[in-house]
Amino acid sequence: MRILLLSFLLLNTITTIAQGQGNRPNPIKTTGKVVDIDTGQPLEYATLILQRTKNPERITGGITDAMGMFEVETSPGVYNIRIEYISYKTYEAKAQVLRTSTDLGTIKLSIDVEQLEDVEVVGERTTVELRLDKKVYNVGSDLTVKGGSVTDVLDNVPSVTVDVEGNISLRGNESVRILINGKPSALSGLSPDALQQLPAEAIEKVEVITNPSARYDAEGTAGILNIILKQSKTAGLNGSVNVFAGNPDNFGGAVSLNLRRENFNIFSNTTYRYRNAPGNAQFLQENFNDDGSTDSFQDEFREYQRERDGFNTNFGFELFLSENSSITNSFVYRKTNGKNTVDVDFFNFDALRNPTIQRNRFTLEDEEDENVQYSLNYEKKFKKDGHVLTMDYQYSKGTDFENSIIDEVILGENIVLPTEQTINDESQINQLVQFDYVLPFGKDNQSQFELGYRGTFNNFNTDFDFGILNTNGSLNVDPDFSNELNYSEYVNAAYTQIGTKLKKFSILGGLRMEASDIGIDLVETNETTDKDYVDWFPSLFLGYEFSEMEQLTISYSRRLRRPRSRFINPFPSRSSNTNLFQGNPDLNPTYTNAFDLGYLKRWDKLTFTTSAYYNRSTGVFQFITQETGDFVEIENANNPSEPILVPVQVRTPINLATDTRYGGELTTSYTPKKNWRFTWNLNLFQQQLRGDFSFIDFQNEEVVQNFDADNFTWFTRLSAKLPLPGAIDFQSNLFYRGRRIDAQNVNKGILSTNLAFSKDVIKDKATLSLNVRDLFNSRKRRTETRTENVFTESEFQFRERQITLSFLYRFNQPQNERTRRDRGSGGNGEDDIEFDG
Repeated sequence: MRILLLSFLLLNTITTIAQGQGNRPNPIKTTGKVVDIDTGQPLEYATLILQRTKNPERITGGITDAMGMFEVETSPGVYNIRIEYISYKTYEAKAQVLRTSTDLGTIKLSIDVEQLEDVEVVGERTTVELRLDKKVYNVGSDLTVKGGSVTDVLDNVPSVTVDVEGNISLRGNESVRILINGKPSALSGLSPDALQQLPAEAIEKVEVITNPSARYDAEGTAGILNIILKQSKTAGLNGSVNVFAGNPDNFGGAVSLNLRRENFNIFSNTTYRYRNAPGNAQFLQENFNDDGSTDSFQDEFREYQRERDGFNTNFGFELFLSENSSITNSFVYRKTNGKNTVDVDFFNFDALRNPTIQRNRFTLEDEEDENVQYSLNYEKKFKKDGHVLTMDYQYSKGTDFENSIIDEVILGENIVLPTEQTINDESQINQLVQFDYVLPFGKDNQSQFELGYRGTFNNFNTDFDFGILNTNGSLNVDPDFSNELNYSEYVNAAYTQIGTKLKKFSILGGLRMEASDIGIDLVETNETTDKDYVDWFPSLFLGYEFSEMEQLTISYSRRLRRPRSRFINPFPSRSSNTNLFQGNPDLNPTYTNAFDLGYLKRWDKLTFTTSAYYNRSTGVFQFITQETGDFVEIENANNPSEPILVPVQVRTPINLATDTRYGGELTTSYTPKKNWRFTWNLNLFQQQLRGDFSFIDFQNEEVVQNFDADNFTWFTRLSAKLPLPGAIDFQSNLFYRGRRIDAQNVNKGILSTNLAFSKDVIKDKATLSLNVRDLFNSRKRRTETRTENVFTESEFQFRERQITLSFLYRFNQPQNERTRRDRGSGGNGEDDIEFDG
């Protein structure tokens, strides 16, 4: 399939070029000068736009130099000519016949007073659009994420939360699929850390797809977050430079460039970021005897230092083969070096809380993470508007190497335990082949037919070694904790869907088939598992538009969640030798039936969006904690014949139970006056977990545990943005997540507050911003966990309070990157129900 796709694209390119040879006329030049009508001063960076009248999507142009002069090369034809400059009235000349090189002479522009009062950058508004199968949030210039990353942006999107470890949830469910420009991407990498390298300023909008239609992957029971990156459609060279620095140590920069000409478009985004993020954790553990009496205590305190040095670049080239076809190549490269330290202090006590022993465990981890990705896209537009064929091929390769040295010493007695070493070498190769065909039909093209295919072919390898490090530097490997995992996942999917709009009523129905071939091979123990299954995923969407200001949607879809990454990695973490984390390669998919009812109402200054949802899932992944039967034996200097024994616990995911969730959410945005905006989002849901878990304990006895749980929880986010004296913008975000209960854990509420200040400088070409994330240093996960013989109270803070100062400079960004405030919608944007992919 890969060879066939590449051959087709190559043949199409050669044919198109060959057709053009001998027939294309010689290029002509269009020249002129742009000045201020009052002062006669030349206007540098004014933009000339030449737009073909027969094909408005074909544009070319350029910008003026320091003398206000421009010179643009193009082919002969009939053009609409526009000359634009920020805060000036636009010069327009329509249907101009340009057969030979033409001098437009001196063009005088005058100040647009009304525009000076009402103009605002398109990215400045945070808007919501309700589509038939998704919500689109134009994230705008959220001040609290200046100098931040994609993860910071997502943490401010309604319905989305990011926990203290960077894990992303949608409506409280971590089973969410992350796409970049509609496809899986190396930008999302092997772990949440990868999204930290993509700057917030690179994002144009986020599509929140809580109930995806058949055109999307069935992966992600909570839904899909599709991150759309910025790409200018304006002729000429434009872009921005962003530099930032903060405390704790956090600095870097990003450069975004875009060059658009008549026959091609080049775009790139390059980022460098250094971060040293301190964190901390504590585990207060009480151990019980079989009769329920207290046996002993252990207090464990951890200090983290996560040092990251990362480089990321995304480069693309779009070639317009003809007026109706184009081909795009893009390349992503990301490399991160890290040095992590974990300093753990253990304090052990007897049943009466008398100190027995104290020890320190120190882990030094070196990490290298590298990803490359190449993408090829072909698009063919037919004569009928909306009639499109697209074909994609994508190849990505990623590696993640971690080398940890672990030392432990018993304090007071100066007993040094053997040095441990873990080596974790991960790699993956992913390929994607896809085509989509869209055909409008019927009266006024009110109906639409779609079909498509997507093949994803992923191979994941983990080679893990653990053992004792000898004095000569060699590793004495422990075979009980070392192995190599080969995991392959091949999914072939096909879909079709059809939709129509009848006056105010819309309907969209589809069916997706996915054939999955899963292979699991544990090399050292010669354990092999193959899983093949074919699943069908229907979807149905209904919409009714009461008016332009009021809409209603209802939808159904079937989804699944496949286990990935750390969920399937069977090799335990060793930062602590008494509290381990271990994946489960034998996990099966989780299946979900999802229903959603959405409503949107707009007034002049207020937008109100609400929805109710019901999800029922089977085979749900749940993290359980169980005692392994092993004990860490610590020499007791006071009584050598009776060493201290600390039970070892392991936390691992299993397909535990059925999970029923139902709840509701609302988002409201209020703009009482210009540059003022208040946004409130509330999400609350009831979760019912039902299931039993049985295992054989270390005494070879079967233990059956019931994990039924009923949990009502909620989270809310309040954002306020308003102007301060001195033309300073201020924004504050407040987030609170309520108490949560799962199979074995009670997670207490979390409160965090962000605030930011921003001011435009250098004639509004640049912006200086100061933001503080987690103002009160309160973003901590606090959990109570109970197993048969152990009760643990834990607290974990992944990243402490962060203060960042950023400076963003925009150059050659023309006036048509701006728009007047939509007075009718109160700045809340367009909210139309439509079919959109």
